[in-house]
Amino acid sequence: MSLTLIPTTNWAGNLSYAATEVHRPRSLDELRRTVARSTRIRALGSGHSFSGVADTTGELVLLDRLPPTVDVTPATSTVTVSSATRYGDLAAALHRKGFALANLASLPHISVGGSVATATHGSGDGLRCLAASVAGLELVGPEGDLVELRRDTDPDTFDGSVVALGALGVVTRLTLDIEPSYEMTQRVRLDVPLDEVAARPDDVFGAAYSVSVFTDWRGGTADVWLKARSDRPGSGWNGGRAAPHPVHAVPGVSPESSTQQMGVSGPWHERLPHFRPELTPGAGEELQSEYYVPRTAAPAAFAALRGIGDLVAPVLHIAEVRTVRGDGLWLSPGHGRDSVTFHFTWIKDPVAVEPVVAAVEEVLMPLGARPHWAKLTAASAAEIVSRYERAPEFGQLLQKFDPAGKFRNAFVDGLFPAW
Repeated sequence: MSLTLIPTTNWAGNLSYAATEVHRPRSLDELRRTVARSTRIRALGSGHSFSGVADTTGELVLLDRLPPTVDVTPATSTVTVSSATRYGDLAAALHRKGFALANLASLPHISVGGSVATATHGSGDGLRCLAASVAGLELVGPEGDLVELRRDTDPDTFDGSVVALGALGVVTRLTLDIEPSYEMTQRVRLDVPLDEVAARPDDVFGAAYSVSVFTDWRGGTADVWLKARSDRPGSGWNGGRAAPHPVHAVPGVSPESSTQQMGVSGPWHERLPHFRPELTPGAGEELQSEYYVPRTAAPAAFAALRGIGDLVAPVLHIAEVRTVRGDGLWLSPGHGRDSVTFHFTWIKDPVAVEPVVAAVEEVLMPLGARPHWAKLTAASAAEIVSRYERAPEFGQLLQKFDPAGKFRNAFVDGLFPAW
């Protein structure tokens, strides 16, 4: 079944899709036929990317009408899930079965397939990006063929096939590592000096299982969100002052959509995200940029951003700093190194925001920053891809999996010109 009216834009409305046709198959066989007869096609997830990573001048395919799958295999501690499944739905289903994911992003409304393809992440000194939990995947290749790849049976190509920007095929199912369900609490510390965060990063970011630092880079202080597991001790850091009531990440916004705070214990999936899954966000009045910086360069990054705080703050809703453990996925911004990520939620004014993004990158890129694939950046494709030592090997995977370029788009062509 083909649709021509929806979707027309991404979630934030900053990008209008250029697709000539949108398909919404109801079965795997229908999807395979659609892919086989197309000349250029891309899969679209929940539309939460701010960049053109999912856009195309060819055809788009939505997978949300395919039969849903959440199959737990206790013997291997894995779950196999359909690509279009939202993390909030997956988490609730896993918890009902007594299992959990190690990590979640701040927003539970994003799709598993899209999040994995772009190396979306949460926060935690010991936690890698969400894609690092993938143990296997199934995709539809250019001829409508089904391809299965597994971590244990395809060691030469698997790490290059997980964070693939949608360029190797249409991913239909993913197998993820899981663990027994666990309880968490969430507390917020207010008015923490940024000097303290920069000087004691191991104490601050090690204070809980998952830690987020929110600031505007101008005021000199931050709010620190501490998400603690009952079975994992923290560093003992307890700076600033306790929030006297629940808060939202953006100052002045109602905390109604925020997950439970005030140290109340509850299930992992009701604490790890910042936002509650039952409150579906509308169109986002915002733009976003984000950068993975080597953890060793975090103090320099803090100093550099504070130095341009007067430029950043006027066009900012809020900035968030998190930590991400390194991984081995070829196109993960966390490849080969532990990182501190610097996220910026901007006002929805591209003209005002673009020069500030350029200013942020002027100070962060020399520190080894890698932009998030799904966020806005002023960096050239050549500059970005030069920061990935396994990029040439990914180019070879493109030639192997999709020699005619059926799954390419302008975003991929810029990074990996066809040869």
